[in-house]
Amino acid sequence: MDSKRLDLNLLVTLEALLAEQNVTKAAARLHLSQPAVSAQLSRLRDMFDDPLLIPVQRGMTPTAKAIELLAPLRQALDGIRATVASHSNFDPAKAKLIVAIACTDYMQAAAVKPLVKQLRKSAPGVRVALRTLDASQLESQMARGEVDLAFMTPQTAPPNLRSRPLFDERYVLIGRRNHPRLRSRITVEQFAKLEHVIVSPRGGGFVTPVDDALAALGHKRNVVLSAASFLFVPEIVAESDFVALVPARLVHDRTDKLKQVECPFPVEGLSMAMVWHERSHGHNGLRWVRETVVSLINA
Repeated sequence: MDSKRLDLNLLVTLEALLAEQNVTKAAARLHLSQPAVSAQLSRLRDMFDDPLLIPVQRGMTPTAKAIELLAPLRQALDGIRATVASHSNFDPAKAKLIVAIACTDYMQAAAVKPLVKQLRKSAPGVRVALRTLDASQLESQMARGEVDLAFMTPQTAPPNLRSRPLFDERYVLIGRRNHPRLRSRITVEQFAKLEHVIVSPRGGGFVTPVDDALAALGHKRNVVLSAASFLFVPEIVAESDFVALVPARLVHDRTDKLKQVECPFPVEGLSMAMVWHERSHGHNGLRWVRETVVSLINA
């Protein structure tokens, strides 16, 4: 059989003919005219080089070849129908899906953590694959299907990708509970004299925009540790007399070990957005995941 001549509609017709064993009844089932179904049966006979259905006194009877085709034909068509249905009527409770998400460690804690917990409750067949965020490669990764979703600042998102704002974040000053010098109303001078941990994503940096703002006020803070990851910071702060300015969502559930106070001078926060490619925009499963992220953020 020449696969180039394969017409999925013909296979649907064959399924109906084998089930009804009558051209008129098969035509009614398919909402087609009897001549149209007869013409398709002729094409099927030519395709399989077999009569497939032989006229008898009442209706038609399938040939040995037709009987042999019935089970794999139904299996193949059922698989296609299931695939189409899964994309048009996404059922989280039954769906099987892998979602590749690229983001920083901070957004793993702020957005991915609550998402994964929710998925285990409402969509246990949906799994998450985390990838390191590389803004320079993101658009091509998404075009190839390697990344489905990214969490990042809007200004770093590739302009050709779709995006949706998630939240605006502020920074809070954290220290261990019962820290001897961390007061609820700390002055700029007291802030500068504390031992600070900062985050330098590229590694090794000891100056951030916070230091520029502090310098404008005539102070320089005492930075004793430069970390490459936000996730490490709350742990070291909770076990020392270090302090750190961190995104509030990173530590909102750690009040048992950490004290949080407002920074004594204005510190610019950051905005976070959800980013995805046009190729996945219409995928109902991924759309459901995106809407779930938004609902969890706004909860």
